[in-house]
Amino acid sequence: MTYTGWILLTASLVGLSCGIVGVFLILRRMAMMADAISHTVLLGIVTAFIVTRELSGPHMLIGAIIAGLLTAVLVQWFHSRGVQQDASIGVVFTTLFAIGVILIATQVGNAHLDTKHALMGEITFVPWDVMHVPLLGEVPKATFMLAAVLLVVLIVILAFYKEWKITSFDPALAASIGIPVVLMHYVFMSLVSITTVASFDAVGAIMVVAMLITPAAAAYLWTDKLSIMLVLSGAFGVISAFMGYYVALWLDTSISGSMAFATGIVFILSFLFSPRHGVLSRYLHKFNTHGSEEKLDGVS
Repeated sequence: MTYTGWILLTASLVGLSCGIVGVFLILRRMAMMADAISHTVLLGIVTAFIVTRELSGPHMLIGAIIAGLLTAVLVQWFHSRGVQQDASIGVVFTTLFAIGVILIATQVGNAHLDTKHALMGEITFVPWDVMHVPLLGEVPKATFMLAAVLLVVLIVILAFYKEWKITSFDPALAASIGIPVVLMHYVFMSLVSITTVASFDAVGAIMVVAMLITPAAAAYLWTDKLSIMLVLSGAFGVISAFMGYYVALWLDTSISGSMAFATGIVFILSFLFSPRHGVLSRYLHKFNTHGSEEKLDGVS
């Protein structure tokens, strides 16, 4: 595959995995948790590096999952003790991210890990860091990890699709029929964490947040059916990846930043033109309804 092909494939995998997971974040009204976890996993990554002194391997995923779960547990703990949820997210997110930044500055040294890299990523380097995969040959490490994470996300969501659907729309009903709502919540937080850390090194926190929230929010405007929403959100993520890449080439600017910008364009178009919730669609419906009423008044 060409250099450009690997970049587009990697970005598309980010768009797919984040888009699918993001739908459940939107339905659970937890969009800001995406921002929180995408930043607090930095603490897990840095801690894993300090312990192992290696920048790749399963320990990075483990560290990120622990950091993501710690974020979810602390937010829930503060909220259960009277702190508003948005305030809980703000306190936990900023504190854990700040600890991660301090550890980078004081403990990491000359390793290829810094706050700018964490926020913006550098997808242009992805095709150069490769590994040998049987039957596939040389494959970028980030691409392989993202493909593996996407597979895990699909398996977990499809295997427990009914449970995810019920717990997302009506947690009280789910608990009443014996579904372990708390366990499902923390499994979901684990999915968000591994999706985030798999995307983190390639595209940075800003694009991860954009891909987790914006395609899902756009898909939500087009349909009320969960299965279609999942497909649309993943598709919007891939479209944003391609659109952002070519915008970045045209403007000679950050690829990850352009992809995040492209998600905003997709959302704006959905906000304007979606059949049921689009601004223009509602205006046309109102205009047609008003015209019909005037005709009826004229006849009477």
